[in-house]
Amino acid sequence: MSRAETGNVPVARVETPDAGVGAVRTPNPLWSLGLLRSELLITFRRWRTLALLGVLAAVPVLVGIAVKIETSDGSSSLGGGGGGGGEGPAFISQISNNGLFLVFTALAATLPFFLPMAVGVVAGDAIAGEAGAGTLRYLLVAPAGRTRLLLTKYATVIAFCLAATLVVAVSALAVGALLFPLGDLVTISGTRIGYAEGLGRALLIALVVAASLVGVAALGLFVSTLTGSGIAAMATTVGLLITVQILDQIPQLHALQPYFFSHYWLSFADLMREPVYWDDLVKNLGLQALYAAVFGSAAWARFTSKDVTA
Repeated sequence: MSRAETGNVPVARVETPDAGVGAVRTPNPLWSLGLLRSELLITFRRWRTLALLGVLAAVPVLVGIAVKIETSDGSSSLGGGGGGGGEGPAFISQISNNGLFLVFTALAATLPFFLPMAVGVVAGDAIAGEAGAGTLRYLLVAPAGRTRLLLTKYATVIAFCLAATLVVAVSALAVGALLFPLGDLVTISGTRIGYAEGLGRALLIALVVAASLVGVAALGLFVSTLTGSGIAAMATTVGLLITVQILDQIPQLHALQPYFFSHYWLSFADLMREPVYWDDLVKNLGLQALYAAVFGSAAWARFTSKDVTA
């Protein structure tokens, strides 16, 4: 059995006059790109991945239809939206006035649970799924080495983070354009910006949301190196995600909450202020980088030292 049966990853085994028959050469960048391409194809062709993306795409549809029905009596906005705080409800109150706000609302609705849960499933299965399927040791026969394989797996999870976020944003943009009017936007600060600038901020917000998931991706990858069961790794990652979300809501833990990876997730709303508030955005990105470094290093230490028997 070989990886070619599942992903067509080439094994760069060559014969050289000096090294003899069967010597394995050092992998070159083109081989690494081939490995990454194979991992991306395998990940995004799985029915589980497609189902996760389908669920994420459905969330903006449901939100848009709900708002349309709620405002079908001719009212211009939902009540109780307020205008402050930068949370999801502040965007919901503006959807019927401008469909572009559905993008911000959908991202705010999916970021606390749906997006990180999907990322946790993919990351948790990255290494443990290969071990459970019995293909991990065949992957390690290839000249990539454990470090390069782990980096490729992490890059694939990051690509899923970006793809999942863009699926939500594009679905919301399409539904918003179909159900609601489009035009200039009024920011949280009360200033007006053009539609083109609003689209640019929507793209920037989507990128920030995707970057907010790199900490969860590293955590899931680390958990995936601890077990040979993909289901156990996915369940543990999602369980940790839910636990951290609960702890982040307990007032008595306010001193610890700024260090939880989810604490600054909704800071992307500050991109809809004029001028933009950068403090919490920078804290969020810095915290995600810290989680990625810590749990990425832990995953590397575990994966490069463990015995692979499956």
